[in-house]
Amino acid sequence: MAKKIVAGSAKASRRRARKRASTQLGRRREEFNFRGCTLEELQAMPLEELLELVTARARRSITRGLTEEHRKLLKQIVDEPTAVHKTHRREMLVFPQMVGTTVAIHNGKEYKEVLIQPEMVGHYLGEFALTRRFERHAGPGVGATRSSKFIPLK
Repeated sequence: MAKKIVAGSAKASRRRARKRASTQLGRRREEFNFRGCTLEELQAMPLEELLELVTARARRSITRGLTEEHRKLLKQIVDEPTAVHKTHRREMLVFPQMVGTTVAIHNGKEYKEVLIQPEMVGHYLGEFALTRRFERHAGPGVGATRSSKFIPLK
């Protein structure tokens, strides 16, 4: 029988053990908690109680009333949670009943598919489909500034 050779010092083995332990802790995820309420409690909660938990801006949107398009989208999402729902309603709030569904949000050019997660409750759909794309700029080229005159062409 061959003997297993362990390379490294005691310090290295302790470091490996710490790394193993930290990755195991990293995999464990805390249960979702929105201002002291679990997702199940949020989904069972009436709209009046939910109003007390959300931010002032979201509270104002809800108290002014949902438009017909918002009610229609919410009803579609609750009725068919597995389907992908396309919408232009970027100002629609994410309600707890929408968690777990996929919504395709229009960003002005195309639809961005977004899986609604518990952390998104109380935010607007438009926050998750950005309308502007960050363009990464390269270095200065020939003719860009006076200093670039002296950059060799080769």
